[in-house]
Amino acid sequence: MAKILIVDDEPSMREFLTILLEKQGHAVQSAASGAEALSLLQGPHSDLIISDIRMPDLSGLSLLEKIKNLGLPVPVVLITAYASPEDAVLAMKNGAYDYVTKPFKVEEIIRVVNSALSGKLSKPPGISRDSFAGIIGSSPEMLKIYDLIRRIAPTGANVLIYGESGTGKELVAMAIHQLSEAAGNAFVPITCSAIPENLIESELFGHVRGSFTGAVSNKPGLFELADKGSAFLDEIGELSPLIQTKLLRVLQEREFKRVGGTETIKVKVRIIAATNKTLEDEVRAGHFREDLFYRLAVVPIRVPPLRERKEDVPMLIEHFLKKYSALFGKEVQQISAYALKVLMDYDFPGNVRELENIVERGVAMESSKIILPESLSLSGYRPGPTAQEEPPFPPGGEEAPFAMGLEEYLADLEKRFIETALDRTKNSRMKAADLLKMSFRSFRYKAKKYGL
Repeated sequence: MAKILIVDDEPSMREFLTILLEKQGHAVQSAASGAEALSLLQGPHSDLIISDIRMPDLSGLSLLEKIKNLGLPVPVVLITAYASPEDAVLAMKNGAYDYVTKPFKVEEIIRVVNSALSGKLSKPPGISRDSFAGIIGSSPEMLKIYDLIRRIAPTGANVLIYGESGTGKELVAMAIHQLSEAAGNAFVPITCSAIPENLIESELFGHVRGSFTGAVSNKPGLFELADKGSAFLDEIGELSPLIQTKLLRVLQEREFKRVGGTETIKVKVRIIAATNKTLEDEVRAGHFREDLFYRLAVVPIRVPPLRERKEDVPMLIEHFLKKYSALFGKEVQQISAYALKVLMDYDFPGNVRELENIVERGVAMESSKIILPESLSLSGYRPGPTAQEEPPFPPGGEEAPFAMGLEEYLADLEKRFIETALDRTKNSRMKAADLLKMSFRSFRYKAKKYGL
């Protein structure tokens, strides 16, 4: 049983929620205003507060702010019949647990209440224990992202996704779209850096026939194709100042003209942008418009690199094993304990994309039902030398090859490289092979050849 405080100026809503939650076994108090709620909070603590947003004396947002200022560790769920993206974003920024619009279904409010009381992510139907709308992972970092996605998706607010290359920023964007009211409409992605600067304007806004050489017909752009849906602008930091200015107009006015056209086209598009840069630094350096940045970053989301959520690596491996075993017609069902340890000790500079590539290559190379260490290739593993370390070259300078003969010199050089690699990796043959960009089989052959 939990103690729940209902705050709403409508008697019928207070009565409805009181009856519903008492049937769930909770003890319920109610207040007809924000001021009355604050007075009740001076007494025994509540485990959950459900408050309307629009109330005459003290709004739900103001009540939320006062609760946070008082330092009360109680989750607050805000409800409203007048949903707006601005209120939803402000509620989340101020620390609301959730934001529910009226009229809501009984199942929905019960799910939100149970989630808030348990302190765990409330997952919509179809979301498994280890995934969320196609994203794999159940680490605390990813659960926070899932929770944020679930809250912001219905609002329609613009989103800016930060993260290193390969972290899965597009999957996050797709999840936001899939859980939004525009889910049945188009999700149109574009990678800004992949399109030449002289063509990016046409790709975004479209063009009319004859507007430039090669424009043999009218062509709709990204924003027309994404009308009533979502446009995903990846690597947004690569846009030129001119295109940034034109994009800002679309965000402000929700209208544009095709290249070479005179007709004003109006659209309703949610913009989800992504970058692997720190856009605040780009703004300070004068490379990115400050007003555009604030238009895009209504809700910022940071996707952590894989090295910050290592507990997700085993389930990602399992997912990719199933995917590529089916694709290649193999039955590689698991990864050996040592191979898993190698991956768990690896920092994945290429993030999830690199892990997928490693597993794909491992499944392709493996002839058994289990991935062994020699089937792994960790191209990003680069332990650096110590400051005191000498380069692995034999003495003699430029004259050494002539004195020893080229074949003997190269053999000695190869041996020293292998010895240095073993020394840097504390005699780990697998890591030494990775450091030298060699297959494990080739490394084993060379080590045996030189008696190492």
